[in-house]
Amino acid sequence: MSGFAFAAFNPGAFLAHLEWLSPWVLLALPLPLLLLRLPPYRQRRPALRIAFFDLAVRGAGRAPEPGAVVVPAGIAQTLVLSLAWCLLLLALARPVYVEPPLTRIQPARDLLLAVDLSPSMRARDYRDREGRPAERMAAVREVLDEFIARRGGDRIGLLFFGQEPYVQAPFTLEHGTVRELLAQARPGMAGGRTLIGDALGLSIRMFEASTVPSKVVVLLSDGADTGSRVPPLKAAGFAARAGITVHTVAIGDPKAVGEDRVDLNALADIARATGGRAYRAEDRAGLAAIYRELDALEKQNFKTLSWRPQRPLYPWPLGAALVLLLGWHGFAALVAGLRAWGEKRPTRKAGA
Repeated sequence: MSGFAFAAFNPGAFLAHLEWLSPWVLLALPLPLLLLRLPPYRQRRPALRIAFFDLAVRGAGRAPEPGAVVVPAGIAQTLVLSLAWCLLLLALARPVYVEPPLTRIQPARDLLLAVDLSPSMRARDYRDREGRPAERMAAVREVLDEFIARRGGDRIGLLFFGQEPYVQAPFTLEHGTVRELLAQARPGMAGGRTLIGDALGLSIRMFEASTVPSKVVVLLSDGADTGSRVPPLKAAGFAARAGITVHTVAIGDPKAVGEDRVDLNALADIARATGGRAYRAEDRAGLAAIYRELDALEKQNFKTLSWRPQRPLYPWPLGAALVLLLGWHGFAALVAGLRAWGEKRPTRKAGA
């Protein structure tokens, strides 16, 4: 049951939620009383003059009257007009029923998950929850899924990168969609290289339309940059000037050679340039611990919007006034009609 319906059965609750947007209109309530003290409106009109006026008056059985006569209104008519006047003023005072306050929570942070999908993410050097060997991407999917589930108040975006970065999910509060898209990610689907600088460049563009005070990127990679058009450290400088904090998570072997070698120093420099933190995860447990630390570090902040919906009530007194006036005039017309019909009805003579 809505608050308005409940108040209909509870006068006290109704009055507690009743407000007047133009209460000064009610000052006009005594205006009819002032009008009654004014002299009636008079207008001179030409009249028929007859020489035998006195004879006509005596024949009619009435005494001559000086000028027009104002017929006073009856008690019923006075009550109807007074009540209609009060109802019209109540409508003009714009009564509203103020509903209980509604609160909407808006996120104060946009969080972008940038995930490396280079072919090296197929390496089976991690273990799943049961301790069985699993590829890196499978462990990343599980840990990120748990991380997203805990970030209920943030808008989350998803970006995959490899040879080319692309947006998999724009910033949204529909976290179920983000988790589903993450579950479909496979190593190699973004190409065979690792362009970290280009991924940061696209991340900055994703935040261009963002108006939230906190903008965070969590970048996960298991390799080194292999020829981005924008060097990663330069892209990190652009991110810092845009107010974006980048946390980096490195997985993989720093002693490997070629594209399989994770560049810990480069990832640390990116995080340092933007005021973020750099982490390294050697196994699934370490990866999960990192995202729990990020969860605690990037605490959820909310902006709350509160407002009280208003239901206009002026149609009720306005409708009541119209019904009252129409009913009164209809009743008066009916009475007049019956009276006229009764006067025109032929009467039977006595003894007929």
